[in-house]
Amino acid sequence: MKKLLMICLAAAMTGCGIYKSYERPEIVTDGLYGAVEASDASLGDLAWREVFADPQLQRLIEQALENNTDLQSAHWRVKEAEAALKSARLAYLPSFNFAPQGALSSFDTRTPSKTYNIPVTASWQIDLFNGLTNAKRKAKAVYAQSLAYEQAVKTQLIAGTANLYYTLLMLDGQLAVTRETAAKWRQSVETMRSLKEAGMTNEAGVAQYEGTYYSIEASVHDLDYQLRQVENSLCALLGEAPHTIARGTLDAQQLPERLTVGVPLQMLSNRPDIRAAEYSLMQAYYATSEARSALYPSITLSGTAGWTNNAGAAIVNPGKLLLTAAASLMQPIFNAGANRARVKIMKAQFEESKLSFQQALLNAGGEVNNALMQTQSARAKNTLRKSQIEAMERAVESTELLMRHSSTTYLEVLTAQQSLLSARLSQIADRFDEIQGVVNLYQALGGGRDLADEKTKK
Repeated sequence: MKKLLMICLAAAMTGCGIYKSYERPEIVTDGLYGAVEASDASLGDLAWREVFADPQLQRLIEQALENNTDLQSAHWRVKEAEAALKSARLAYLPSFNFAPQGALSSFDTRTPSKTYNIPVTASWQIDLFNGLTNAKRKAKAVYAQSLAYEQAVKTQLIAGTANLYYTLLMLDGQLAVTRETAAKWRQSVETMRSLKEAGMTNEAGVAQYEGTYYSIEASVHDLDYQLRQVENSLCALLGEAPHTIARGTLDAQQLPERLTVGVPLQMLSNRPDIRAAEYSLMQAYYATSEARSALYPSITLSGTAGWTNNAGAAIVNPGKLLLTAAASLMQPIFNAGANRARVKIMKAQFEESKLSFQQALLNAGGEVNNALMQTQSARAKNTLRKSQIEAMERAVESTELLMRHSSTTYLEVLTAQQSLLSARLSQIADRFDEIQGVVNLYQALGGGRDLADEKTKK
């Protein structure tokens, strides 16, 4: 026993420093948002109900958070990681087993002798080289990552539901404009037929108007089909069968006007996917330490306590108390090379995780910049688009009058009307781009956090 203790002491001295807590690698976040000016507040700090004020959209998001199967799967993934962490924590405790035994033996048909053992066995692995500690820390990182993943699914679900909802509103607006335009073209076709009867135009002009009218009517069916597709996609997020979605209008939507992005460093705690990437790095770090611990001896204490009537060559009744104790040390010899190779593999995976973490930060900065630029660009086009539509409306009115009372051809009227239709559809698309930019920015800044997020930070 004395020699065993001396070996353990020597190994412990050589194993100092095997366990060291994870420390975040040095990262540079300056300029991560590009030329975007940082601020103290962040749009991502707002609750999703403050950002999406439409009551019908709020109900849809609530349904999605309650019924979505991906979010439910993420929740069970958290439960799985929580159980694994609990198992890793219990590994510090000794294991106890109750293993009673009984036997009958007879020699030369004599009266059988009865022997029994009623022991409770215990085994305890001493965490001298932090193998269990590293395993526990890795399990804790896995648990934290599962929470971050659940939050990432929730954030994506909120943004995805909002984007699909606003897509429906955009298509509703485009469908209304297209139907209104089709009705006007139907009147224009009738007017052209009257002009032809009066000898003021020819069959070619009437045919051009009819062809354009039928093309617009066909686009109505295309928009109807797109609406059904988007509704079905939204129903899938809600975990429901396809049905018609009750909704408002695009013009009635009100989203935050002031778009603040905070400082890039906030993304390390606000964005669940960034946290998940760092937890993955943390797992790789502790997996490397755990693999390094396998290079050193493992020490196990074991013992037995109970009652037995088997005293070797004699059988005693009643049974006597049985006590045993033992200590064992196992030092890898022939598999030491394999263990060292495993350490190298874990180190390589750690470096890969570090690169993934850094790239995740860069990608997040780009997403913030893109979303902000999308919103600002759409807002800048709003005034110009209004002026364009006013000009196109005047052009249509003027060309129609000129065609009826002068030599202006129907081609000029067609061109003006097509330009007006295109401008009105573009105006709706610009409004949708603005709203989608706000939604994407909210998601890029880690919006939609809740108590699960605070639990992750702890």
